[in-house]
Order: sequence, then structure tokens, then C-alpha cells
Amino acid sequence: MLERLLTQIFEEHRGKAIGVIIGLLAAILFLSFGFWRALFIILCIIIGYFIGKRIDEDQNFNQWIKKLFKDS
Repeated sequence: MLERLLTQIFEEHRGKAIGVIIGLLAAILFLSFGFWRALFIILCIIIGYFIGKRIDEDQNFNQWIKKLFKDS
């Protein structure tokens, strides 16, 4: 019964459900580690997501890193 309810909520209100989960995780991080440490953790997660997304999309990761850190 609970599984069916959660599935229905996630299918009909996906954006709200994801927003609530992200908000809950952020609150736990802020309370556990403090503002700046939690912000650093969130930043690392975001950077990791974008790196993983680039790898999943089969883009040339080495060229992207070289372009990111090239000499100006």
C-alpha cells in the first residue's frame, strides 16, 4: 500500500517530490556540518554531477579538461 502511494506521488508530483527530498537533504547537511561545510559538499556534488553527465554523454572528457585549464 505504501509503495503504491509513493509511486503515485512520484509519478504525479515528480518535481515537488524531488524538491522536498533535496530540501530535506540540504537541511540535514546544514544542521550536521554547518553552513560553509554543507555548501562545500553541495558544490562538490554539483561538480561531480556535471563531470558524470559529460562522461555519460560520451563527450571527450580530456578535451573538456584541457579547455577548462588552458593557458590564457
